[in-house]
Amino acid sequence: MPVYAAYGTNMDPKQMALRAPHSPMRGSGWLQGWRLTFGGNDLGWEGALATIVEDSFEEVFVVLYDVPEWDETSLDQWEGAARGLYHKVRLRVQTLDGEVVAWFYVIDGYEGGLPSARYLGILAEAAEKAGAPDDYVRRLRGRPCTSAGG
Repeated sequence: MPVYAAYGTNMDPKQMALRAPHSPMRGSGWLQGWRLTFGGNDLGWEGALATIVEDSFEEVFVVLYDVPEWDETSLDQWEGAARGLYHKVRLRVQTLDGEVVAWFYVIDGYEGGLPSARYLGILAEAAEKAGAPDDYVRRLRGRPCTSAGG
C-alpha cells in the first residue's frame, strides 16, 4: 500500500481521519536532508503554507500513513494537488524500523513568506498530537509568523 508522509497539519491523526478515513497511521520518522519551510505566500491565503526543501544539514519530523488509492484522491483534493498547488515527490524516510519510501506534497512555487500565527499554531499542535519531540514542537512554535489569522 502507498505510504504518505505528513509534515504539516495532516500530522494530526484526527484531521487525517476526516480527510482520509481509510488511511491508518503507520508510525513516524524523520526526513533527513530536508527542512520545513513556508511558501505560496502569493496564493491569496492568510499567509505562507508549509512545504519542504532540500537542505543537507536539516531533518523534518513526519507522520506516516498507509493510504489506499481512493483516500489518495481525496487527499489530492484537500491539499490542492489536483489544482496544481502542490506536487508529489517520493522520498526515503528514516524510522525506528528502517527506511520507508513515502510520498510528500511539496508546494509548486517559491520558498518564502511567513505563515499566519493561527496556521503555525495548528501545525505545532498537529506535531504535538503526533508525538513529535518537545524540542521540535518548541522550534515550530517559535518560528516567525504574521499576526494574520491569530
